[in-house]
Amino acid sequence: MKITGIDTFLMQVGARPTSEPGAKAAVYSDFRGGRNWLFIRILTDEGVYGVGEGSGWPRVVETAVKDYANLLIGEDPRDVDRLWYKLFNGSMGHGQLGTVGGGALSAIEMALWDIKGKVLGQPVWNLLGGAFRQKIPVYGHAKTPKQAHELMALGYKAVKVSFTGAVDVDKVAAVRDAVGPDVDVMVDAHGPSWMTPADAIQVARALEPLDLLFFEDPVAPENLDAFRRVRDATSVPLAAGERVATIWGLRPLIEEELVDVVQPDTGRAGGITQMRKMAAMAEAHWIMMAPHSGSLGPVAEYAALHLMATIPNALMLERLEMDWPGRGTVITPAPVVVDGHIALPTAPGLGVDIVPAEIAKYPSERNVLELPADDGWAFETGTRDEAPYAQMRLKRRLKLRGR
Repeated sequence: MKITGIDTFLMQVGARPTSEPGAKAAVYSDFRGGRNWLFIRILTDEGVYGVGEGSGWPRVVETAVKDYANLLIGEDPRDVDRLWYKLFNGSMGHGQLGTVGGGALSAIEMALWDIKGKVLGQPVWNLLGGAFRQKIPVYGHAKTPKQAHELMALGYKAVKVSFTGAVDVDKVAAVRDAVGPDVDVMVDAHGPSWMTPADAIQVARALEPLDLLFFEDPVAPENLDAFRRVRDATSVPLAAGERVATIWGLRPLIEEELVDVVQPDTGRAGGITQMRKMAAMAEAHWIMMAPHSGSLGPVAEYAALHLMATIPNALMLERLEMDWPGRGTVITPAPVVVDGHIALPTAPGLGVDIVPAEIAKYPSERNVLELPADDGWAFETGTRDEAPYAQMRLKRRLKLRGR
C-alpha cells in the first residue's frame, strides 16, 4: 500500500465577514467572527483513504499539509510513527515546530491512523491498547445560568464559564448557584488581554469558594513564572496547554507540576501519538488530561474520543454543543451526547467521514480575529486600539468582582 496524494478541504464556520475590502464582520459569533476548519484526506493506491483535521491557523496549516505531501507520496501509510518523524525532521530547517506545523502533523497523523484502522478492520482506540471506558464524558460552555440549564437538560454534568476579557466572578457565582453542587464548574480566564499575575491571584482567591474543577489559563501561556506565582497563591486547580504543540511544548507545565489538568488541542498538538505521550508524562505527575476543542471541527473531536478511551488519566472532553448549526452536516455520522457522555466509535479507523459537498458550501474567507468593537469587552476602556497583550485591571474593586 502506497500514499498517492492528499486532498485538503478548508471551510469557514460561524459568523462570516463581508466581502467588502476593509469591512468588519457583520455578525460576531462567540469567537469574535468566523473560524476555519481544515479537513484532509490521504489517498492510497488501494482505494482506502483516511481523514484528518488540523487546527492552529487552518488557512496556513493547509499550505503546510500540501508542502508535507511531497515527503509522503510513495510511502506506506501504515508506518505512522516513522512517517511522523520523517515530516518532523524534514521541517526543522524552518525553525522550531509551532502550532502551524503541529496542526499539519496532527491532520496527517490522524488520517494515517484512520487508514491503518480501516486496513486492519479495527477502531483506532483498539490499536492503541484498548479502551479504559466505552463512553467519554464531555463538558459544555455556559455564559449564563440559562445556558447552563440548557446543557443540563441535555445531560451535561459539567460547564465552563469564560471571562473572555472581562473578569466577572459574580457571573461564575451565578452559574454555580444555578447548577447546584452536582454539576462541575470551570472557568477560562481567556486572553488577550491577559491578566497580570497579581490580578490572576486575586481572581483565583475570589473563585475558591465556588469549588471549581479548574481555572484555565489564568495568565499568558508563555509566562511560566506567572503560573508558578498563581500556583503557590491559590488552592484552585489550574489548567493550561491548548496553545502548545508536541511533548516538548507541554513538558514544562507537566514536569514543574504547574497545572492539575493539561489541555492539548487534538488538532494542533502534533497527533494522537503525541497526545498519548503527553498523557503518559502527565500521569507520572498525577495530572489529568482534558483536551481542548474550543475551535475544532468534528473530525478532531472523533480523534479525541479515541485518545480519551485509551488513557487512564482522562478527565473530560471539551465540546461546543451550541456551536454552529452546520457542524453535524459536514461529517457522518455526527456524535451525540447522552447523559453527559459520547459513546466510543466502534467502526474501523476513526469511524467518521467528511461530506465534501457540504464543506464546499462554506468557502474560507479569512482566519484572523477582528478586535471587538466594544473596548470594554477584552481591554481596559480606551485601550482597544493599543491592542495590549496583557494589562492590569483598573477599578479593581469593581472589575475583579464583576460589579
